[in-house]
Amino acid sequence: MNRLTGILVGAALAFGATTVASLAQDVTLKLHQMLPPQATIPSKALKPWAEKVMKESGGRIKIDQFDAMALGGKPPELFDQAKDGVVDIIWTVIGYTPGRFPSTEAFELPFMMTNGEATSRALQEYCEKNCMDEFKDVKVIAWHAHGPGMIHSKNPVNKLEDMNGLKIRGGSRVINLMLEKLGSTPVGMPVPAVSEALSKGVIDATTIPWEVTPSLKVSELVKNHTGFSGKNGLYTQTFVVAMNKASYDKLPDDLKKVIDDNSGIEAAAYFGKAMDQGDLAGKAIAEKLGNNIITLDEAETKRWKDAAAPLIEAWEAEITAKGKDGKALVQEATALIEKYSK
Repeated sequence: MNRLTGILVGAALAFGATTVASLAQDVTLKLHQMLPPQATIPSKALKPWAEKVMKESGGRIKIDQFDAMALGGKPPELFDQAKDGVVDIIWTVIGYTPGRFPSTEAFELPFMMTNGEATSRALQEYCEKNCMDEFKDVKVIAWHAHGPGMIHSKNPVNKLEDMNGLKIRGGSRVINLMLEKLGSTPVGMPVPAVSEALSKGVIDATTIPWEVTPSLKVSELVKNHTGFSGKNGLYTQTFVVAMNKASYDKLPDDLKKVIDDNSGIEAAAYFGKAMDQGDLAGKAIAEKLGNNIITLDEAETKRWKDAAAPLIEAWEAEITAKGKDGKALVQEATALIEKYSK
């Protein structure tokens, strides 16, 4: 073999080794979530987020999105699917596993939240300080919240007394406790079950934000929608975008950086803002249908606040009994929401 041939062969082998090394670092991640693909989060948040990650990785990360529990299981199982490596990334409602992530419940307490984006920024900062022990089994990409929770009902809810005995869907332990304080009969269920439950009369009403009403056809199933005066919504739910730790750990450092660059407070705000924008679209559909959109005045809103307030003190005592300072957590959550809502 002459010298030139040797150089060319060596270069080819080196190129081949580089190519193999490069290919070995390519990865396909499975992202699993519960809502139909046209819903706000899968279409306006998860899909663009995944596209951004894929682009910034130079195509070395591929994310396949599976909607509406396409990979099997039920919504409350999503977190464990990420923890156990059944899938690589999930988006889920934290409250679907009651008692497992108690620190996050501070944000679900009545009349705490303002809007999705500000409350999501507050939740992210709060959880980075207070919730890491509860989420140690996954790589958290973002915690976030939705916009003001509403009551969507078959019969109008114009005053607190209209809640008496109302069979109403609640999305988490804390929200169900709040609904009890308000006089209703809470029925816990994941959000994908709401449409059928309304149509079959299992429930008379549901608590969800405007943004999810279009994908569930709620404005066609009920004609009354009740919101509240003032800057604070009745409630919010908390969500997490989480990644399997092993799936993250095996990435090369430059691809870990791509995930890290698309995690944290700006990712949380992005998801919260998408939900705020979805609220506008959902409300517009109800308005176009001529539905009865009710905003309780300040005096009536205060009656609801007063009725629900004992839950806050009870939650503080419950969390303190579990070893965390419940009062301090509520104070911190309140201060952070105020900080980001200015």
